[in-house]
Amino acid sequence: MSHALVELREKLTAMRLYVLVTGDVAKRLPLEAAKLVIAGGADVVQLREKTMADGEFLVLARQFRELTAKTGTLFIVNDRAEMARLADADGVHLGQDDLPVAEARKILGRGTLIGVSTHAIDQARRAVADGADYIGVGPVYPTKTKGYEQGVGLQYVRQVASELDVPFVAIGAITLERLPEVMAAGAKAVAVSSAIIAARDPKAMARAFKQKL
Repeated sequence: MSHALVELREKLTAMRLYVLVTGDVAKRLPLEAAKLVIAGGADVVQLREKTMADGEFLVLARQFRELTAKTGTLFIVNDRAEMARLADADGVHLGQDDLPVAEARKILGRGTLIGVSTHAIDQARRAVADGADYIGVGPVYPTKTKGYEQGVGLQYVRQVASELDVPFVAIGAITLERLPEVMAAGAKAVAVSSAIIAARDPKAMARAFKQKL
């Protein structure tokens, strides 16, 4: 295993706050939102722009890479493995309906992280067996961001924490008020979108989350 990959996996293990950045949710430019949440203590930022044209997305992804390289923040691209490769991102995050892990690995090689969203324990087991470096666990609570009217609940977080030896982030309408019970269920890291980037002061909100994690 390369030194670079070892370093990436160490950062994964140490991560506590993972922030998904989408311009429409943030109500500000994605790069500006990223700067604010990183200043507030985000360990990982994911660029999530589902409808942005490839050319525009690549320019933005390279700006994210330049920013995160300076701060030592992990940079993940949502869904678009080829864009992740071209932008030299640290990894890609895949949904259940996106590329299989094996196909993404062909594009990205062994030195890049691959994360997978999971909503049930069988999906989590399969993602780990397929070689995912980390998994998303949720949505813990109902969330409009992901289009889930009902969350999978804290029991699923407990299952993953007790059964699987893989870094994971709990995700899905997690707020500061809900954070203690998510952590009590076994989550060491949380992925947050609107609660941070749509806040009046994303930097302060990110810092508030980080202080509780």
